[in-house]
Amino acid sequence: LMSTISLRVSEEELKLFQDFAKLNQISLSELIRRTMLSKLEDEYDLQVFSAHEAAKARGKVESYSHEETWAELGL
Repeated sequence: LMSTISLRVSEEELKLFQDFAKLNQISLSELIRRTMLSKLEDEYDLQVFSAHEAAKARGKVESYSHEETWAELGL
């Protein structure tokens, strides 16, 4: 079961969205869904990266070279 979301946009924005959806041969609904999911994924990735960099700056992250990893795995 899919839910419906109402979105207010200007006529100019609507035309832009419709043209882009048509260019990519997808529905307007699919364009907005994909775009929002992509944006959310990007934001999540940035938060994870920022947390990793903060931990690294505090000396809480250990890194291993490819060679060290292969040796540890017996490869």
